[in-house]
Amino acid sequence: MREKKIVLASGTFDLLHWGHVRYLEEAKKAGGKNAELIVIVARDSTIEKTKGKKPVMPEDQRRSLVEALRVVDEAILGYEELNTGTVIEKIKPDVIAIGHDQRDAEKCVRKIVAEKEINVEIVKIGKFGRDELNSSSKIKRKIIETWR
Repeated sequence: MREKKIVLASGTFDLLHWGHVRYLEEAKKAGGKNAELIVIVARDSTIEKTKGKKPVMPEDQRRSLVEALRVVDEAILGYEELNTGTVIEKIKPDVIAIGHDQRDAEKCVRKIVAEKEINVEIVKIGKFGRDELNSSSKIKRKIIETWR
């Protein structure tokens, strides 16, 4: 067994906000004392495929911002082919943190973990606060409303 647990978290992180920071803080806590947090930042092409639109910020800037957060030990760009199984096998996390709004990702991770019989803890991280600006979509809407 390793001295410190590796926690894997992922997301788009377009327009980094307080909800993202809280999600990553809670993800790292899920690994216990001295956990190492590795964050997969979705590629522009992946976001375009899954959400039907490009992110506001390019992938290299989103990755750099996430890695600059004190709680994050390493941030890497996701794989173009969107193969979650490959990511899990390569990083070998002890804990996978799933955000409250990552329903599709959660189903995919649970299926892969079951099929490949991978021994990993999956932790669902709750939503934080009722703030009107607790998501990138809400921030984008607020900007549009304010600057019309």
